[in-house]
Amino acid sequence: MRPGWFLPETPDVLGLLHRQVAVTIEGVDAFAAWAAGDAAAASALRDAGGAGDVAKRDLLGALRAAFVLPLEPEDVFALSRAIDRILSETRGVVNESEAMASPPDAGIAQMARLLGDALRHLDEAIARLHSDGDAATDAADAAIAAERELEDAYYRGMATLLEVGDRTERIARRELYRRCARIGETVIEAAERVVYAVVKQT
Repeated sequence: MRPGWFLPETPDVLGLLHRQVAVTIEGVDAFAAWAAGDAAAASALRDAGGAGDVAKRDLLGALRAAFVLPLEPEDVFALSRAIDRILSETRGVVNESEAMASPPDAGIAQMARLLGDALRHLDEAIARLHSDGDAATDAADAAIAAERELEDAYYRGMATLLEVGDRTERIARRELYRRCARIGETVIEAAERVVYAVVKQT
């Protein structure tokens, strides 16, 4: 190497992605607490949303600056975007619940808990992505399995809405349930991106 030549510092892109996931897990845990009846947890969720925005910006900045990446940039970007959407959508559920004066019920609480389970599996999948493709795939599959449970909870909850006599309340609850189901779809999107990234490495 000629004198004065150097390689630029390589940011810890995967570490920053893990940080974004960790903040999202904190937010989803607050979401689950809110759904279980702790109204004050909505504030913690909103705080996590702000921290998540910072984590995403830091990651995207590192992605632009990185000279060498452990994953392809589009995979990192897609995972970051999906993780950001998960946190954003949980805040959307809380905001809409408050706007419609329709508090969470047992079905929403169960879906929120299963979302937390799915995210922890997704976190493990990302942690193994660069070092153990099989383990990453297994963890991604576990995240998808948790989302399937969330989907089952969604259908059970929707069935119980037939027993809600107040039409306005029934419509409001239905929209909250659908929002939770869409969050689950985003989990699948992220998990499948992990599997795709593993396939490209083989």
